[in-house]
Amino acid sequence: TFFFSSRRRHTRCREVSWARRCVQETGYQRRVHGDFKFKDMASAILDKAAIKIGWIGTGVMGKSMCRHLMKSGYNLFIFNRTKEKTEELVKEGAIYTEPENLAKMSDIVFTMLGYPHDVESVILGEKGILHSMKKGAYLIDHTTSSPALAEKIFLEAQKLGINSLDAPVSGGDVGAKAGKLAVMVGGNPEHLEFVKPLMQCYSANIALMGKAGFGQHTKMSNQIIIAGQMIGVVEGLIYGHKAGLPLVPMIELLSKGAASSFALTSYAPRMLKRDMAPGFFVEHFVKDMEIALAECNSCLLYTSDAADEGLGVDLGGRR
Repeated sequence: TFFFSSRRRHTRCREVSWARRCVQETGYQRRVHGDFKFKDMASAILDKAAIKIGWIGTGVMGKSMCRHLMKSGYNLFIFNRTKEKTEELVKEGAIYTEPENLAKMSDIVFTMLGYPHDVESVILGEKGILHSMKKGAYLIDHTTSSPALAEKIFLEAQKLGINSLDAPVSGGDVGAKAGKLAVMVGGNPEHLEFVKPLMQCYSANIALMGKAGFGQHTKMSNQIIIAGQMIGVVEGLIYGHKAGLPLVPMIELLSKGAASSFALTSYAPRMLKRDMAPGFFVEHFVKDMEIALAECNSCLLYTSDAADEGLGVDLGGRR
């Protein structure tokens, strides 16, 4: 008994030493506000129960992301516009509360919403959570939204002493359930370093892409690429079917070559099984493409409208 007890104490000491060394090397120190009081990052990492996390948006992906945080030992305050979508998480231990109260109580707030107008209303609106959050708190928006709106939120949050990151994700419902999402982040490096342990609960890859708004710009690139892949997979399957090819072996073979993609390996088999269970609202993808088109026009990239106006390609900067 003494041996195992000593061993546990030794392991904990090593964890504390490692975390404190990170603090000393980086100079990161948690702000003190409300009753959330830690001297350094080491205490925050080890005392998960004391960190107050708020999550707004428990839809197809948000619910799985919340679940990973809860399984990792974090306590969550949650809100969703359709309350029924929070019931499973509440049964598992989450606490349902209204956005204003959630913002007041939380030290770190995550949002995972549908449209840019939802983000603007929830965060910056008359009853927006930004007005209720504590000074020194963190706001992480996982919604795929407008880069310009992300910049606006960052500046407004900065005025109030709140640390804001735009952090859209990729991987769909499959990635969310498996905890293997990719997170593309815009904002300050030190802010990402503080919340990264939380993101790692549901993500396999996290990268800072630049200043505020650059997480959203990266997601636009992601959606443009995915759109082309999905169309290509559908056309390829139709061609193979019309030519009389065995589609399952065809998919398996092409997945090992240059045509391999997430759309081919994940979506094509579901198409063959007529598995049409939604993993993402098509309306949201249309919204993403509308944002991408608007950004293309502002970057002087060719779109059908831009071509009609005689605009060329200028990858060197924005208008």
